[in-house]
Order: sequence, then C-alpha cells, then structure tokens
Amino acid sequence: MSVVLITGCSSGIGLETAVAFARQGDTTYATMRNPSGRTRLRERAGAEGADVEILALDVTDDASVTSAVRLVEERHGGIDVLVNNAGIDRSGPVETIPLERARAVVETNLWGSVRTARAVLPGMRARGAGTIVNVGSLAGRVPGTPYGGFYAASKHALGVLSESLAFEVAPFGIRVVCVEPGFFATEIFTNRGAAATDPGDPYGADERWMERFLLATGAAGGDPAAVARAIVRAAEDPAAPLHALVGDDAAAIVDVAAQAGGYEGWTAAVTALVETVSGPRPVLAGVPG
Repeated sequence: MSVVLITGCSSGIGLETAVAFARQGDTTYATMRNPSGRTRLRERAGAEGADVEILALDVTDDASVTSAVRLVEERHGGIDVLVNNAGIDRSGPVETIPLERARAVVETNLWGSVRTARAVLPGMRARGAGTIVNVGSLAGRVPGTPYGGFYAASKHALGVLSESLAFEVAPFGIRVVCVEPGFFATEIFTNRGAAATDPGDPYGADERWMERFLLATGAAGGDPAAVARAIVRAAEDPAAPLHALVGDDAAAIVDVAAQAGGYEGWTAAVTALVETVSGPRPVLAGVPG
C-alpha cells in the first residue's frame, strides 16, 4: 500500500481521488486550503468505508506546503504518490481581467504544483522511488479559447513542466504523469466568476456568450470519479504514458484541433461549437463597421 498526498480535495476530482485511493487501502492524506470544507469529503469517505486523513495545505504558501509534507513524512517515512490537483479558473479578457485574478490562476495551477513537487522530491530521491501526478486539462492540449487564456496558459505550462521534470527525475526512479481531463461536472466552472455585465464593457456580451457554453457543458460533464480512477491507474501503472487524456470529449476535441489546420481553423471550429449552445456570436461593442 502507498502513502498518498493529494491537494485540492474539498470537492470534485480531488475529493473523488482521495476516496478512490483510500478505498483500496492506501494511506491517504487529502488536503485543502481551508479544512472547514471537509464535511463533504468526510461524508463521502464514510459512505464508502474509506479512511481519509484531512490536512490543511495551501499550495500558494511555502510554509503551509512544507509543514504538511513534513508531517506526512515524519509519520510514515515518506510519500509514495503526490497528486497535484488543486486548481482554480478565473475568466476574463486578457486586456481587462484584473491582474491579481490572473496571477492567482497561475500561482495556484502552476506554481502550486511546483511547490508541492519540490517539497516531496528530496524524500523520493532518497528512497529511489515515487510518483507525481499532475492534474492538467484538455485546455492544456489545444489552442486557446476566449476568456480562459490564463487558465489555459497555466495548464499548457504544467504539461510542459511535467515533461521536463519527468526527464530530470527518471534516473532517480521517480515517475511523472500529467492527467488531462475534458469536461467533467465539477465546481471549477461555477467558481470561474461571472462574466462582466457592464453594458460599456467592450468584451461583455462576447464573454457571456462563452460563459453560457462553459456552464452548460460543465453541468452536463462526466462524473469526476472517472478522473479519479484514471489518476489511480496512472499512479500504479509503471507503463502509464506521461500525458493521459481523460474523457471521450477530450480525445474528440484534441482530434478537432489536430485537423483544424492551425489557429484559424481552430477558431472557426470553436465558434461553430459554441454557437450550437449559446447562439450566434455577438457583435462586439466598439468594433468598426
């Protein structure tokens, strides 16, 4: 059995991943920034008869990461599997999104994963074994879409960083996997923040057009337990590929991107897809003509 540390476990993929590891008898530490959100996890784990230890861990805080990792290592002698799941999304146009919101996305999704990986790697190297599973996204495998640029940038960066890290740590017996889900029914869509409603915002109508699509698609998305199962498989299978798409929609959209023939073909394909849910793309305020 393995000692597993998972970030971002208050809901969705993180919660299901904690339950999935614990259900099979792994020593599972489920972490979250604010442990007051532990109720849902406690209830879910209890219903499954799974034993989950809940810790406070804020991936944006060096001291918080160090404290949680040291506690687990002191109790068990090491961490076998790290799952970097904590992530946020904040929508907005590149031009006008408040910079603190944009920075928070990259700080959590990219630098948070870097912090936790750097904290566990010395112990993994010393033991000559370990697995790091980074939870990326379909958004990190395809060209950008409007109003989610910083989220996609963070996930593209996480995918590339996973590749570099995997190359670096393989001689020490450490594996790195980047699991990349498509659309699953989690709270990340509803937590993005509402699109601008100011009638004078030049991007407002267009951003709301995209938001309607994402909310509808997210609500109809798959069960996050499927992603949890993929994470467990990736952690346990020495032959697992570094990049692992999860969900039929993810594979289909990556195929669309591959066949689009470049950025121009991709934007046409995305526009047509969004229009099936949100209607015609609106005319932007201030656009000449």
